[in-house]
Amino acid sequence: MSLATVKSFLAANAPDLRVIELPESTATVALAAAAHDVEPGQIAKSLSLRVNDQIILIVTRGDARLDNKKYKAHFGVKAKMLDTSEVLAHTSHPVGGVCPFGLPETVAVYCDVSLQAFDEVLPAGGAVNAAVRVPPQRMAELVNAQWIDVAQA
Repeated sequence: MSLATVKSFLAANAPDLRVIELPESTATVALAAAAHDVEPGQIAKSLSLRVNDQIILIVTRGDARLDNKKYKAHFGVKAKMLDTSEVLAHTSHPVGGVCPFGLPETVAVYCDVSLQAFDEVLPAGGAVNAAVRVPPQRMAELVNAQWIDVAQA
């Protein structure tokens, strides 16, 4: 179960952080921002992509879009999002609950520099009603993420 995987990851690596579970869905940026009373940009949106034969996760600010030119310049290929049916199989998280915590070791994580505009961001927590409050730099450090610039300004 994905929520359990995220909780286990945090217990082992960041016991001071906790998963916030709400009774309502936070599966979209708009729902999450409203439920947590933050601006949409503060929601850390996780994008699941395929780069050749590798699955990657890019975490951006919630109100940002992927810049295809920047993405291709960085990765050398056109952006290819995973199909909805592939997300759970490759990330272990359901669509709407994908986050950088508790991923299979084969999934590389990248954090877009757009997240650095905030002192604290809220990525999902492995379920469509779960999130984690965390400084973006700490999130990146916990998952060994590389900082990149692939979001539109």
